[in-house]
Order: sequence, then C-alpha cells, then structure tokens
Amino acid sequence: MSELKPGLTGTAELVVGPEHTAESVGSGKVGVLATPVMINVIEAAALACIDPHLPEGQQSLGTHLDVSHIAATPVGMKVTATAELVKVDGRQLQLKVRAEDEIEEIGSGTHNRVVVHVAKFDARVARKLKSD
Repeated sequence: MSELKPGLTGTAELVVGPEHTAESVGSGKVGVLATPVMINVIEAAALACIDPHLPEGQQSLGTHLDVSHIAATPVGMKVTATAELVKVDGRQLQLKVRAEDEIEEIGSGTHNRVVVHVAKFDARVARKLKSD
C-alpha cells in the first residue's frame, strides 16, 4: 500500500445507452442517465485510481459515497468520471470524484473506500452465509 499517495487519479467512461437511463433501471421515468449508473462510473474511476497500486491479493471496496447529480445526460452522450485520491489513513481512503458529459459537469462529491485482503474478506462473507 506504500504506492497509495494523495494525488493519484483514475478515470472511467461510458456512452449512455437506453439501458443506462433512469426509466430503464427503475430510478425514475425519464430517458436520461440514471443516478445509480453515474455512481457506477464514478466507482469505476475510483477503482482505476486505486487498485492498480495495490499488492496482489488486495482490493478496495466502497464504503461511503456522497455525490450530487446536478445535470441530465441524454442517450448517446459520453460520460467521463474522474477520481482523485486525497487522503490515505491506513486502509481507509478518501477520494474527490467528478462526472461530466460532453457539455458540462453532471455530478461531484466524495467517495470513501477501504483496502481489504480478498481471501480474508471472502472467508468472512462465507461465514456469514453459514450463520443462517
């Protein structure tokens, strides 16, 4: 994790298709980019920022997202999300995130992630399943 330093950035892109609209994903009744899909692109940018710098067997998981979705993006337009690592506190990471379409900013905020050991995480989830 020594490679994780504030200032690292990552990006992710998506061309909005009919399957990405609020109407299609059930988050509204309009044919524009759905907020949950914008969040997915933002998380993909966060992964691109962090995970390439982690040792084998570790990955980051989202724990908190605080974003505003302030502008509509129509089908056919490209959305680009960026994430910048701004704070590292042990395994806890904080990122500044932003999404924009080809015309304007459509959302921004903060995103927190935690670094986990995949094998330990998977074992904990498996134990949870067995506790039913």
